[in-house]
Amino acid sequence: MKPNIYNGLAVTTALVAVMDSAAAQDYGSYPGVTIEAKFIGGQQYEGLYGRIADWEALTGATVNILSKKSHFEIDREIKSDMAAGTTDWCVGSNHISFAPQYEGLYVDLNSLVPAEVLAEFVPGNIDASTVGGELLMLPRAQFDVSVLYYLKSNYTDADKAAAFKAEYGYDLAVPETWNQVKDQAIFFSDPPNFYGTQYAGKDEGVVGRFYEMLVAEGGQYLNDDYTPAFNSEAGVRALQWFVDLYEAQAVPAGTTSYVWDDLGQGFASGSIALNLDWPGWAGFFNDPEKSKASGNVGVAVQPMGSAARTGWAGLHGFSVTNDCADKEAAASLVMFLTSEESQLAESSGGSLPSRTAVWEANLEAASNGDDPYRAESLAAFAEGAKYAFAVPAIPEWVETTNIVFPELQAAIVGDKTAKQALDDAAAAVDELMQDAGYY
Repeated sequence: MKPNIYNGLAVTTALVAVMDSAAAQDYGSYPGVTIEAKFIGGQQYEGLYGRIADWEALTGATVNILSKKSHFEIDREIKSDMAAGTTDWCVGSNHISFAPQYEGLYVDLNSLVPAEVLAEFVPGNIDASTVGGELLMLPRAQFDVSVLYYLKSNYTDADKAAAFKAEYGYDLAVPETWNQVKDQAIFFSDPPNFYGTQYAGKDEGVVGRFYEMLVAEGGQYLNDDYTPAFNSEAGVRALQWFVDLYEAQAVPAGTTSYVWDDLGQGFASGSIALNLDWPGWAGFFNDPEKSKASGNVGVAVQPMGSAARTGWAGLHGFSVTNDCADKEAAASLVMFLTSEESQLAESSGGSLPSRTAVWEANLEAASNGDDPYRAESLAAFAEGAKYAFAVPAIPEWVETTNIVFPELQAAIVGDKTAKQALDDAAAAVDELMQDAGYY
């Protein structure tokens, strides 16, 4: 075994034990079987999908990946399949934000995955993957909460520090609040060559970020009776943060079309000072072969709003369709993709494992001090997770985001005021929730 196979993580006794356990797993024999799959795409998932060839060699089966797109695009494709009755492909990417919509699509994995395998996962992740008493996916990773990645060199430049204090009246340091992020992002920006920050600008991405800021400002997305609540003073403050950065040209001009892969590649280009992003990017950002920011990346807990520090959280996994012709083989692939060995390899790049043994192994490796960046990242992820919250577990969540995100965009680019945009979005969401029978 090569000692550097896991991007600088020391191969401790715990890691070796995890790999020995994974090597002993029997994934079955399925010669001649083809499993068709629809997966979430993106740089942070490519290492995992590269391991599929190992499962094919172990089982004799073949995997045909039909789609590999952003989760927003996959969601639309899956809904189209459901409407057309073409859901005989076998394995799909799933997420706790999307799972409540897919009634009848996916099999209850309690019937396909041995209880002793399920017991190896962090119980909270299994609970979050269960909808209506059915385990609809095996969790690939822990609850993801975004943390703040930053270029360290901006905080070691004495001239910058003096100029910043002269302009803003306080010392330049890694930001603790979202107002400080805004100040610094505007200060650092030098468009079109360098930008202070960036954000997802469409689909659930921008709505989730707005939701996060909304809660940080003391607001809420929906009231307890499911009426819209985001068009509040807190909502206006939250949305204005996005607007102000766009108006100041502190974010790239194309930010309203950005989703996660755009943000990851943007920070890795070395042209973004501050980047709120997911744990799965940590290894990529500090990989000298892939990132110009490598060696200059700091990681800190997400900043605070005026009311709280918050963390919009999600959890990704893999599901098996009810119409799959070989559910046992499909479940074998899902178990392989979420196995201890797969999670060990993935978590070396930053994603937080959903299996208890891998989580403990990573903590032990980081505590040895062989990889200060990894230790810093894990500490930020662990602290950030304390403030995690999930989106409403209702089928209409994604539909509300499809209503809200164009209104957020309208405010960001200046077509509407923040209040006008939120009021218009709230009126449409109110109609949706009434039609759905919530009130």
